[in-house]
Amino acid sequence: MQAPAAAERNKGPILAVLREYVGPGAHAGPGVLRVLEVGAGAGLHAAHFAQALPQTLWQPSDIDPRALRSIAAYVEAMQVPNVLPPILLDVSQGWEMWGGTQPATLDLLVSINMMHIAELRCTEGLFKGAGVLLKPGGVLFTYG
Repeated sequence: MQAPAAAERNKGPILAVLREYVGPGAHAGPGVLRVLEVGAGAGLHAAHFAQALPQTLWQPSDIDPRALRSIAAYVEAMQVPNVLPPILLDVSQGWEMWGGTQPATLDLLVSINMMHIAELRCTEGLFKGAGVLLKPGGVLFTYG
């Protein structure tokens, strides 16, 4: 498992803001909230957030196969049942290539520390994908 210091430092403040969108009473209707995290990196955030937000079904993804292994290791180590197996996802590709995610099925699309380091086409792909995949009222949550 990778252990990025920045992810460890910012997981608490980011979780506090995420709770405003997915915490008790923050969303309408019953049921599980579907979350796709693009560029999940090491997986610390995915495991931490899913553990703290059990009403979510968290789908981590990354373009780097090494990151996928780290994500799986975090999820296993923390025993988080509401995290799906990580998927290989290149956000610069059309949403049709995003692991089978269907239009208007996501409650939350999360991108942490991707836009400031990735090529512009990745940010453009993120916004295009969000426009198709988020449910009405769904949230694109970015940090960094």
